[in-house]
Amino acid sequence: MNALEILAAEERRGPVPRVRTFPLPAEWGVTLHLLDESVHPTGSLKHRTVRAMFRHALRTGRIREGTTIVEATGGNAAVAEAYFARLLGLPFVAVMPRRSSFEKIERIEQYGGTCRLVHPPLAIYDEARRIAEECGGHYMDYLANGSRAVAAEEGGDVGRVLFDLVTPEWVVVGAGSGVTSTAIGREISRRGLGTRLAVADPENSAYFPGWALGIDDYATGMPSRIEGIGRPRMEPGFTASLVDLVVPVPDAASIAGMRILQEVAGVCAGPSTGTALWAAFHLVAKMRRERRPGAIGMLICDDGALYKNTYYSEAWLDSKGLDPLPWVGAFRRFLETAKLPLTLEHL
Repeated sequence: MNALEILAAEERRGPVPRVRTFPLPAEWGVTLHLLDESVHPTGSLKHRTVRAMFRHALRTGRIREGTTIVEATGGNAAVAEAYFARLLGLPFVAVMPRRSSFEKIERIEQYGGTCRLVHPPLAIYDEARRIAEECGGHYMDYLANGSRAVAAEEGGDVGRVLFDLVTPEWVVVGAGSGVTSTAIGREISRRGLGTRLAVADPENSAYFPGWALGIDDYATGMPSRIEGIGRPRMEPGFTASLVDLVVPVPDAASIAGMRILQEVAGVCAGPSTGTALWAAFHLVAKMRRERRPGAIGMLICDDGALYKNTYYSEAWLDSKGLDPLPWVGAFRRFLETAKLPLTLEHL
C-alpha cells in the first residue's frame, strides 16, 4: 500500500461526522448546531487539514520515502503532523518555543515526534526552515500552506462536511491560519448558498482590525492567549473577502464559553470553541431581536481534556489575569433574556 492509499484508508476509518445541538429555549425559534471536530484521532479539526497537507505534499513530490517532516509549532497541528508522519513511517521534528509546556511536548512525542526547543519564540520559523534544508526534509509550514492544500482536496474538507449535514443562516468559526474560515467560505460560494460567515476573534489578534480596516497585511505583533486562533498578523491562508463579519471576543468570555458549553450542553471543548460560542450567541440575540427563526452552525474545535492544566485550571487562569466568572454570568443571563453585553462595563 503506497502513502496516498494509507491516507485514504485512514480517512475511511475515521469517525462519522456528527452534529450536536446546543439547547437554546425552544420558543426562540433558533437552532445552534455544533459540528464535533474533536472526535478525530488527534482530537482537533487540525487533523483533517494536516491530512490534506500530507496528501498535497505527496502528490507534488515534496514528500518521498524517508523524508523528514518539519513544522514550526507545538500546537494541535504539530500533534496531527506527528501522527501522520508515524503512519507513513517518516521522521517528524516540531520546532517549538523553549517555554512550551510538558503536555505539548508529550503529545508530540507519543506519536514518535522529536521536539526542538528554541528562543526567542519567533525564531521557530527560521529554525524549522534550517533543519529541513540541512536534512533534505520538508518544512510543512501549516500557516502558509494549509489553505492551498485544502483547496486542492476533492472532498472531505470541513466546509463540505458541515454543509452535507446542515445549511444554517450563519456559520461561526475562529481563525488561526485562516484555513477553516477559507474552506467554509469557499464551500458557501461553490454551493451558491445564502449562508453568511462570521469569524470570532480573540484579543490581540490582527484579524478583526485588519478586516474592519480592509488591510490584508495588518499586524498587531501581539500573541493571542486563546490557543489555536488569533494571530499577530493576518496570515496568507485567511481570505477576508469570504468573511461577512468578524466579532471581537474578550479572552475571559472565551473561557466562560468553555464552561457554559460543559454546563449546559455537556460538551468539554477547548478555548477556541468558547470564543466561537460568544460570537454565535451574539448572532442568536440578533435573530431573536428581529424575530427571525433559523439556524447557526459552529465547530467543536478540539477536546477540552487537552487543557485540563491550563484553561480549566483556576491557578493557571489567575497567573494569566483571566477571570471568566463575570462572563459566565453573562452567558447564563443570555439563556434567560436573549441579551448579551458588548463589554465588561456593560455587565
